[in-house]
Amino acid sequence: MNNKKAFGLGVLVGRFQCIHAGHEMMIDAALSVCDEVALFVGSSQESGTNKNPFTYETRRKMLRRIYGDRIKIYPLPDAGLGNCSAWGEYVVENVVKQTGRRPDLSVSGKEERRASWLDGESGESIAELYVPKTVDMSASRMREFFVSDDRDSWQSFTNPALWDMYDELRETVLSSRDNEETDSI
Repeated sequence: MNNKKAFGLGVLVGRFQCIHAGHEMMIDAALSVCDEVALFVGSSQESGTNKNPFTYETRRKMLRRIYGDRIKIYPLPDAGLGNCSAWGEYVVENVVKQTGRRPDLSVSGKEERRASWLDGESGESIAELYVPKTVDMSASRMREFFVSDDRDSWQSFTNPALWDMYDELRETVLSSRDNEETDSI
């Protein structure tokens, strides 16, 4: 029986500064159509700020708790390029460097700021899958739940595999919330 899926390597890029149900929908969509899924954790060089409180290692740990070895996880430092085709070129270059091959599919939420990522030469022949935003949530709002100590709301959008991390994650958000300095775009 051949279990080959429609795409070989699917990639997702995100900061994952608190993983929520919307992130999981995109990752699950990628897993359903790709033989291999690689997540590139953006702003991987930054932590301890309001926008990026969690270290790359913490974000990787959260993703591993949910997905185990079903996904590959790589750091993706900011390049100061913004949301443009140069950013897409940078992402594809990093995918090739980390995985040894070009992606077949890019998976993301449909947001206008991502629309030009694959407009450059490197983006040619990479299919795009936009997962509709059916979960009204953002990582920023998830971090607000920590600030207000609203564990129930946080848990309603969070995988149970992460629930025992609540206090640790909350402490990180609280200690980072006044630091507005960021290199992240």
